[in-house]
Formats: sequence, structure tokens, C-alpha cells
Amino acid sequence: MPETRLQGQTALVTGAAQRVGREIALTLAREGVNIVIHYRSSKDEAESLERELKETGVNSWLVQADFERSLEYENLINRTVEVAGSLNMLVNNASVFPSDTLKSLSRQNLVQSLELNAWAPFSLCRQFATAVGRGKIVNLLDTRVNSYDWTHVSYILSKHVLSEFTRMMAVEYAPDITVNGVSPGLILPPPGKDRSYLKRLEHTVPLKRHGNPNDVAQAVLFLLKSDFLTGTIIAVDGGRHLMEYALGPHPD
Repeated sequence: MPETRLQGQTALVTGAAQRVGREIALTLAREGVNIVIHYRSSKDEAESLERELKETGVNSWLVQADFERSLEYENLINRTVEVAGSLNMLVNNASVFPSDTLKSLSRQNLVQSLELNAWAPFSLCRQFATAVGRGKIVNLLDTRVNSYDWTHVSYILSKHVLSEFTRMMAVEYAPDITVNGVSPGLILPPPGKDRSYLKRLEHTVPLKRHGNPNDVAQAVLFLLKSDFLTGTIIAVDGGRHLMEYALGPHPD
């Protein structure tokens, strides 16, 4: 399968200041990719990452946008091109992870999750197709898009929507743009929880261990290097997608 050399290209990574987004940005920078770091409120972390990226020899820029404010994300691709001069790749990583069940689910939570986790990424993809016209997109999903997450209902519904957007856009934007997805599994504990959260759930993974952010970043890199993959969703979950979430609550 042909691979594209990424050196000298430019990628926008949303939610890049922390966690998995940070690892994706660092991994791409090691391949010579210039990085546009999107952040919402983590300015200190974004500036720290910017300095670290520049030490690798690539260019790096900061763009701020709150995905709860449509005016801030509806022109984000144009702003990115203005600051960086060009754009070749988009990695939609930013998301929110609220806790709710069918019993506690509110309209407000559902609307917020759909806007941040599905509509804003779709908007960025559509902007990319219009303003850039050629390149590669990777959307971060979740291994549970194969079933449900009974304790994060609004979140998983939004990821279902983004998963379908990913497949539809792969057809709509071909042949000039590839659109793929990565579905992480047990990688990091949710904000506010420690590593014991991961250890407690390792028994649910066929490989009997949790992954790490670099596993996700390497999958993103693979998709961005490929010239003949589109509409593909890679599960980075130790085989967890082969087992069934749908029959009951999350094992935690």
C-alpha cells in the first residue's frame, strides 16, 4: 500500500493541548509535520506543547475556539490557513465525556454532546473540503460505537453520529479527500479518575491490558500516511470491540 511522506505538511489537531491529542501532535511532529494546536481553555498546556513541538524542528501555531460557540468553530479552518499558510490534514480529536444514563439524560446534555462531539467536527470537515479541497481527515470515535455505553449515553450517541458522518463524508469527498476514523478503547482514565480505573477494567479486554495514547497516535499516523484507505475505522482497543457492551451497563 503506498505511503505518503508527511514531512513539511501541516495538520490541525483539535483538542491537542492534553491527553491523546497531545500525543497525536507529538507523533506527527516526529514525522516532520507542522502542527496547528487547537485548544479551548488549556492555554498554558497549549503553549507548553507549542514550545516542545518547535524543539523538534517543525513549525507550530495556536488557535483557540470554544466548540460550544458556533461562531468560533465555523471559521476555524480559514483561521488555521491564515496563521499556518496552508493545511493538508485535519484530526478531529476534541470531545467531551459527560456521565449520564437513559434515566438521567437531559436534552441539554444531549444537545451539548452532539454539538461538541459530532456537529463541530463535521463542520470542520465540511470547511476543510470547501476551503482546502484536498487532503486527509481522521476523526476520533470510540470503540463503543459498535454498541452502547449505558453510563455515558449522550456521549456515545454523539460518537455514533460522528461515525456515520465519517462514512458518509468518505464517499462525498472522494477522490480528493480521504476520511477515516480511529476508535480508542481503554486508553486513559476519564478526567478525575486515576490509573486504578484502567486496572479495574483490564479484564474486559481480550488482551488483558490497557493501551496508551501512543497506540492511538500510531493508528492516526497510519491512516494519514495511506493513500488508499477511506471510510475505514480502526479499533484501537485490544479487541474490546469483539465483545458485547450492548447487553448491560458498562462493566465499571
